[in-house]
Amino acid sequence: MSRVEWVREALRQVERARPGPVEETQIRVGLLGRGIGASLTPIMHEQEGKRLGLDYRYDLIDFDALDLDDSDLGLVLDAVGAAGFRGVNVTFPFKQAIIPLLDELSASAEAVGAVNTLVFRGRRRHGHNTDCFGFAESMRRGLGAVDMHSVVQVGAGGAGGAVAQALAELGVERLAIIDVDERRAGQLAARVSSATTAAATGHGPEALGGLLPNAAGLVNATPVGMEKLPGIPVDAALLSPDHWVADIIYFPRETELLRQAKARGCKVLPGGGMAVFQAVRAFELFSGMRPDSAEMARTFAAYA
Repeated sequence: MSRVEWVREALRQVERARPGPVEETQIRVGLLGRGIGASLTPIMHEQEGKRLGLDYRYDLIDFDALDLDDSDLGLVLDAVGAAGFRGVNVTFPFKQAIIPLLDELSASAEAVGAVNTLVFRGRRRHGHNTDCFGFAESMRRGLGAVDMHSVVQVGAGGAGGAVAQALAELGVERLAIIDVDERRAGQLAARVSSATTAAATGHGPEALGGLLPNAAGLVNATPVGMEKLPGIPVDAALLSPDHWVADIIYFPRETELLRQAKARGCKVLPGGGMAVFQAVRAFELFSGMRPDSAEMARTFAAYA
């Protein structure tokens, strides 16, 4: 079996998992990623579509479950486009790898350097980033008026770009970006540095011990802590009750980082809010209709 045939069969597996006809008028979308079986994005989209009277179907295309290689990403996009998908959301590890496969990037995707939402318009592929809005809105509603003078962000990958941009827009004065790839951290820091976020710098993990004691907040923008990648991205001994701690991961609902941060008296922000608000923006891009963020948040809470 050729690789093209393998990918097509993988998509047929997804279709067979959910019996029922695929109508021409159906809004069909999906999520591409690895280890995404616990994602609540499908139920948020489908419930809101139902509420708005839409025939709306959201499929998980899990590269792990379907035994697909990272190199199959382009073939998967070909297959979902041919199957009539309106678009797909994109998560770990494809938010940056997908960019060369697209025809156009939105201003938000350009600014962030990563794509989490792809919309098909005819044969053209348009990349967007709704993570930036999602994280910023989650911060506003979930943490409120916290100290933003100095923040340490761990992770400079696809999600990290959106988080760093959101933090800059929220008014962080000094942003230290930590990544195992120090060069990547430096590139992201240079991209988000501005008149208001003037001291953004890139560092390797060994810098955490010197940076966190003087910071007001910590954001985990790495996949460490996911059910697929359990663990904690920083030494919890570096945290104090004066810190606020945010995580972008929402499955598990409480990561080890947040559990230990709460135990040390920190104010914490789980990743659920970001998941809801990025989905709100993505739903509008896919359907052309404005969803109710409160309804989508209620759906998330009911299934979390």
